[in-house]
Parts: sequence; C-alpha cells; structure tokens
Amino acid sequence: MQLQSGWLTGVKRVPSPHFNQRPQNETPTLLVIHNISLPPGEFGGPWIDALFTGQLDAGAHPYFADIAHLRVSAHCLIRRDGEIIQYVPFDLRAWHAGVSCYQGREACNDFSVGIELEGTDVLPYTDAQYQALQAVTRLLAKHYPQIVENITGHSDIAPERKTDPGPAFDWERFRSGLEHDPSAVQQE
Repeated sequence: MQLQSGWLTGVKRVPSPHFNQRPQNETPTLLVIHNISLPPGEFGGPWIDALFTGQLDAGAHPYFADIAHLRVSAHCLIRRDGEIIQYVPFDLRAWHAGVSCYQGREACNDFSVGIELEGTDVLPYTDAQYQALQAVTRLLAKHYPQIVENITGHSDIAPERKTDPGPAFDWERFRSGLEHDPSAVQQE
C-alpha cells in the first residue's frame, strides 16, 4: 500500500461528493478515529457507502429517515474483515468531525484525517481492523509526520455530541502496534 495523490493504492475507492478544499497551506496534523454501523449494530451492508456518497435511501430502514439528508464523509472506512475503503483523498477536507475542537483549535475537519471503523462503542474491534488502522496510520505518518503525535477519538473532539470510538477501542493495543513492523508500509 502506498499513497499517491492523496489516495491509498490497492484499496477500494468509493468517491464521496462530501468534501472540499482544506484551508490554504493546511496539511493533516490530526487523526480522528470514529466508528459507524448502519443500521446501528449491523455490519457488512451497503449503507455506509450510500451515506457517504449521498445515496442513502431514507425508506430502506426506519433509522435512515433521520440521517439520509446528512452530507457526511470520512477519508476511510475499515470494515470488520480489515478491508479499507477510501472516500476522500487525504489532502482534501472530508466532512467527518462536525463541530469539534482539538487542543483549543476548532473546526477539526480543516486539519484532520477521519477514519471510521465499522463497529460500535461496546463491541470489540477485530484484529484485522487494528492491523489495517495501524498500517494506514504508519503510512500517513510518513507523509504527514505530525499525525502520529496527534491521534484522538471523535468523542475527544466533540465530547458533548459523540461517544465513538467508545470504550471498546483498545488505545494501548493500537498505539503499541504503531511501533512494530514499520517496514509493513512502503513509502512512495
């Protein structure tokens, strides 16, 4: 896996229309980890792609009626089996954080990368998800060195609104895996 023009090579691409340019001279310096499942607690369906591309059918499930109008995206989703799907190039501004603040700086979408893990706050994430997240994070750190020092959860930048990635996310396991096998990700 490599990074070319903001896109990961060798992963599925589902381009989202929900993005815009970052502010001038802004590069990613923050990684925000999220979780998502649609409908809540269900995995593997087409609904996350549909939400992030503005094509979610409000009538397909009762839960969707309240969210189908949202214009949201993330840079990537990591499915339960470790599959990585990319929606927005990393050099562009995905709409994942909403109203947010990190270390006194508001509007986190301007300077962050958002990665969704298919999951819930309380269900353990899979080995494949941790491995894929670590691989993507190591690659991002090679291109955006400050990211590795600024990794947080959605709940930390929007504590009044969000709870993800939740108590099920093992921060120690994730961080310790960043220190191992740095050769697993090739630099351009």
